Amino acid sequence: MTDPDSPSPRHVDGTVLLRVRAALPMLGPSERRVAQAILDRPGAVTEWSTAELAGEAGTSTATVVRACQNLGFRGFQHLRLEVARAAPPVAAAADTHPLARIFDDAADAIRLGRDSVDLAAIDRAGDVLAAARRLVLVGTGFSAPPLQDAAMRFATLGRAVEAPSDVLGQQFAARSLTDQDACLTVSYSGANAHTLRACRAAKEGGAVLIAVTSFARSPLTQLADISLVTGPVTRTHDVDPFLSRLSHLLVLHALHTALDARSTASSTAPMRDVVAEALIADE
Repeated sequence: MTDPDSPSPRHVDGTVLLRVRAALPMLGPSERRVAQAILDRPGAVTEWSTAELAGEAGTSTATVVRACQNLGFRGFQHLRLEVARAAPPVAAAADTHPLARIFDDAADAIRLGRDSVDLAAIDRAGDVLAAARRLVLVGTGFSAPPLQDAAMRFATLGRAVEAPSDVLGQQFAARSLTDQDACLTVSYSGANAHTLRACRAAKEGGAVLIAVTSFARSPLTQLADISLVTGPVTRTHDVDPFLSRLSHLLVLHALHTALDARSTASSTAPMRDVVAEALIADE
C-alpha cells in the first residue's frame, strides 16, 4: 500500500519550483546551473544523489549544497523532498487551449507572490498609510496602471491621494513631501531611473517610502523603508511582466484593505454617496 505521506512526483504544487525559477537571476553561474537542472528534470531530481545533481549541473557537490541553501532550503535532501512533492504531473496534452495555460500561469504567479510577501511588512505599510498626511504614488511604464487603480481605491476611503501620470509631475509631487507623508511606488525591476529619481526626492524630504516590487535585491529595495517583494516570474513576457503585475495588484489591494480597516465610517460614507449618485445618473 502506498504511504499517503510519502513524496510523489505526481503530486501537484508548483510553489517550490516557482521559488527555484524566481531565484535564477540572483544566483551565480554555477549555482544557476544547479537550479536549472532541477527545473529541467524535477522528476529525476527526486532519485539523484548530491553527486549526481552536481554531475548533471557540471559543478561540485559543495556548490549543490550552497545553491540549495541560497534557494531557501536546509540542504539537498530538504530540496529533494520538496521537489518530489512539487514536481509537475505527467506531461499535459499538447493541445491544451492557450486560455487554460494562461490561467494556470497566473495561478502559479499568484501563489509565488502570496508565499513571497512579508505579511508583517503589509501591516507596517498599513500603519504608515493610515498615519500619513499626504500620499503620493509614483511609477512608470507597465507599473503605472496598477498605481492609478490604487489611487482611485484609496480615494474611496476618504484619503487625499496624488498619482501624477507624468514623470516630471511625479518628481514635483515627491519633492514636496515631508516627514509627515508617505510615498508608495510600484516597480517590477526596482531599477527604473525615473521611479528611483522620484523616490529619492521623497526620501530626501523625510517621507516614508513603501515599495512594491518583484526583486528582493535592487536599488529600490535598498532605498525603501518598507519593501513588499512578490518574487519575479521568469518565464516569458519579458517586455510586459504582466504575470508579476497580478501579484502587484493584489498587494495594492491588500494595502487598501489594511487602510480600510484603519479608516472610520465617517470618512467612507461620502464616497458611497458618490457611487450611488453615479448609478442613479446612469438610469
